[in-house]
Amino acid sequence: MKMSSSNTNTITILSNILTEINRYFAPFIFLFGFIGNILNILVLSQKILRSNSCAWLFLLSSIANLISILFGLTTRILSGWNLDFTSTINWLCKCRAYIVYFSRTMAFWLLMLATIDRWFSSCINPHYRQMSSLKNAKKVSIIIIFISLLFYLHIFYCYEANLIDTPLQCYDKTIECRYFTDTIYTCLTILFPLILMIIFGLMTIINVRQIQSRLRPIILSRINLNHNQILKRIPSKKRLKKRIDRHLLLMLFVQIFLLIILTFPQAIQKLYSTYTFQLNKTALENAIDNFLYGFLLLLTYIASGMPFYINILYGGKIFRNAFFNIPKFIYRN
Repeated sequence: MKMSSSNTNTITILSNILTEINRYFAPFIFLFGFIGNILNILVLSQKILRSNSCAWLFLLSSIANLISILFGLTTRILSGWNLDFTSTINWLCKCRAYIVYFSRTMAFWLLMLATIDRWFSSCINPHYRQMSSLKNAKKVSIIIIFISLLFYLHIFYCYEANLIDTPLQCYDKTIECRYFTDTIYTCLTILFPLILMIIFGLMTIINVRQIQSRLRPIILSRINLNHNQILKRIPSKKRLKKRIDRHLLLMLFVQIFLLIILTFPQAIQKLYSTYTFQLNKTALENAIDNFLYGFLLLLTYIASGMPFYINILYGGKIFRNAFFNIPKFIYRN
């Protein structure tokens, strides 16, 4: 009896903590992400950056992240005050879930494309370098948007409001739907893009080192020229492009690192919770699962809101100048 009472208290405490987090921490994440993505869109929309293929993919990814935050995080905030209508109205539940899933998939896959684009641009083979172009980025991004829209069409059948014994009231209505949705989300939305980001990120580092090892003998052979004379021989537009590429690569690597930290735990927890759902769990174990689900879900929204702040820190003068140029950019447009 004592153990049962202790478990009841623990369940109540976990439920109250999650409610308080949704009430007071989620709004902070919302402002953090909403403002950050709006500023990121304004910066990356400027001519000096939007003509770069990687920056273009960053721009579309920020738009997808903004959609994810607007439709996903607002309901988490409202749930803290028992005002989440997607929990009780079927069509709102289905539409909200579909938009959040496809926008998050779109954001991850676009970032994966940006990693592949950086690999192309760093290749020694000129044919591969030509693949890194704004035209190709636009073409492939259209395909990614279309695929992301198709991935979660089953949501309109599977999701239902007013459910009980599920992490959220708006959730998959059958165990088969839950298996299908969570497997797609974990594997195709999170793990597959992250694995490709890591692979192409490492390949890009190898390419950069190979280029540096080739350039070193050339620089040494021109020892009579000082650094400024060498720079003067490189056209200014080419120097600017190289600086932008260098900063974009650094920004990309930092984003990938933080994405792994902030999204990978939620993907694994979601998969674990689903595939152990039919086991005879105690009420306390279910409460812990639901708490972890809600808390780790909020971390993924931090991941959706962080790109602008990473760009400010690691984007160099080019990104910061574009940021300070926002008022002029808005006035001209």
